[in-house]
Amino acid sequence: MKDNPISPAAGSARGAGLERVFLALDFATPARALAWLAEHPRAPRRVKVGLELFTSGGPAIIQALNAQERSVFLDLKLHDIPQTVAGAVRAAARLGVEWLTVHAAGGERMLRAAAEAAAEAGGVRPRLLGVTVLTSLDDAALARLDLPGPVPERVVRWARLCREAGLAGVVASAQEAARVRQECGPDFVIVTPGVRPAGTAKNDQARIATPAEALRAGADYLVVGRALTAAPDPDRALAELAAEIENKTAIS
Repeated sequence: MKDNPISPAAGSARGAGLERVFLALDFATPARALAWLAEHPRAPRRVKVGLELFTSGGPAIIQALNAQERSVFLDLKLHDIPQTVAGAVRAAARLGVEWLTVHAAGGERMLRAAAEAAAEAGGVRPRLLGVTVLTSLDDAALARLDLPGPVPERVVRWARLCREAGLAGVVASAQEAARVRQECGPDFVIVTPGVRPAGTAKNDQARIATPAEALRAGADYLVVGRALTAAPDPDRALAELAAEIENKTAIS
């Protein structure tokens, strides 16, 4: 299935607002992830597979999700020499992955090699997102890494690099989304992790926001995981999230 960015009509059965959500499948095994999706048919069509689940399940989990006609976001934050990353992008394309992350810290040559590999891919061409600064990091953490300057400046600088290298967009927190939008233009995709509906746990995130805050800041898509998958009543949490997003977009 070809992904159609921000297409509310496609998600009417689940709640139009959920078309702007990537559900982070933060499960240890494919069996647990697939069981949760089966139990909650209102879950978003767009799903994110991260390091733990992909390491556990490998290509088979991607194939299982594709069989359900889901839009798969493979979040591996590829960071290696240009040739190796380009090869990984081509492999992801063969799996039918529609979204794929590379890390901006890999540098311009690596980012360009990834973009070229995606553009040349047959079949599904993955849309590449550059990971800027992890939402678990803050200014103090960057200082310990000997990366001077505040987080927003680092995020914007790397976002510009990703745009110039030909990537579709970036992963950036809501705190930086407005500046990224201003610097990189309206067609540059911003995916915002660390989204927590009001009243949910912060967990290991340092830079978080509610769905409404992230959308107001300029995010195109939101990544929501444990606030849904670990909720006492996931179906109610899904409905409330959809309503919050729909209310925000209706008044924007």
